[in-house]
Amino acid sequence: MRTPGDIGARAEAMLAELAAFSDSDANLTRLYLSPAHRAAADRVAEWMREAGLDVGFDALGTVRGRLKPTAAGRAGNRRLLIGSHIDTVVDAGRYDGMLGVVAGILAAEELRSRSIDLPFGIDLLAFGDEEGVRFPTTLVSSSAVAGCLVPSDLDARDADGVSLRDALQAFGGDPQAAASTAYARDEALAYLEVHIEQGPVLEAEGLPLGIVTSIAGQSRFSITVTGEAGHAGTVPMTLRRDALAASAEMMLAIEDVARAGGAHQMVATVGRLAAKPGAVNVIPADVTFTLDIRADADAPRLAAIAELDARFRAIAGRRGVSVAMEKFYESPTTPCAPRLQEAFAGAARDLGLADRRLASGAGHDGHAMHHLTDVGMLFVRCRGGISHNPAEHATIDDMGLAVEALIKAVERLAADAASSGDLT
Repeated sequence: MRTPGDIGARAEAMLAELAAFSDSDANLTRLYLSPAHRAAADRVAEWMREAGLDVGFDALGTVRGRLKPTAAGRAGNRRLLIGSHIDTVVDAGRYDGMLGVVAGILAAEELRSRSIDLPFGIDLLAFGDEEGVRFPTTLVSSSAVAGCLVPSDLDARDADGVSLRDALQAFGGDPQAAASTAYARDEALAYLEVHIEQGPVLEAEGLPLGIVTSIAGQSRFSITVTGEAGHAGTVPMTLRRDALAASAEMMLAIEDVARAGGAHQMVATVGRLAAKPGAVNVIPADVTFTLDIRADADAPRLAAIAELDARFRAIAGRRGVSVAMEKFYESPTTPCAPRLQEAFAGAARDLGLADRRLASGAGHDGHAMHHLTDVGMLFVRCRGGISHNPAEHATIDDMGLAVEALIKAVERLAADAASSGDLT
């Protein structure tokens, strides 16, 4: 039986090999349905076959590897789903998404080599389009698996005018068969995913692993503040209708409200700002900025948005400007099932690790998979909390522990299924 250190070293080698499949010679960039995505998917399929799985590609390009049940039981016709994504952002690191796919393959190898009885099957899934970089879509392949694909997404076009539908055909997929990729609801027992934390909490606390409680809900707005342009030298400060000064006060309100929501891991970000007319000697008349606000539950996030709307209007009234908030993205919170949290927590205890629970501020394929079945996630410490960056890093030891925790969580779910005949 391989040790966690051996498993972690194998994970690192696989991730290094996968990182070589890139659309760019200068960095790791692997976009959905690109030639590099196809090459990476083919290598993942080879690894799955070597692990003893039956392997195929679905109509949306997801690699699927199937491990059959090895023990009799009433759950034998159902499957535990394990996966993550193999597409990347531009100039990416090698761990985001890919670690979850590699961890699933290594866990399947160990489950077979250790002759662990499974009263259910296991399906490994290597998704694409989690990052939403090439097309104005996101989670296309996991949405198809979960049965919640929006058909119009297939008509989305990339920056070169190539439709997702055409790119899928070039990849070897079949847009006409998109509906056939979905699991029936009674097929799926649960969905598990291992992922780097993409944040600094675990490292700050000296912990290798964390159990995810929920995937944060997100709301995004475009906020427009309209004032009046004027001469920078002749309009007194008390008579100005300065859209930028009003926006600055609104941004401070955003920071204040988000900090007050710390108990719900609330964060808020202004990532884009534009002021017009944009001349050094003219008072800004129009300002547009974005707001991205997230929390571990929907109610506090929605309450914070309502409070910000009221505070923005009060600021606008005092300063003689107008303000409009336009929502352009909304994603509800995805809770992680308590039974799956407990499976990971028990696995952590078996390994002598702390039962640390935390929410995910980043989005994941679990957002889509929650439409199909219960979701559980395990976070792995990453150096400096850095992600979406070539400096992204997880240690061999931590990755080995993550795979062991995944194995032990599956064992716990198998024991539950064997005794009850189901996981529900």
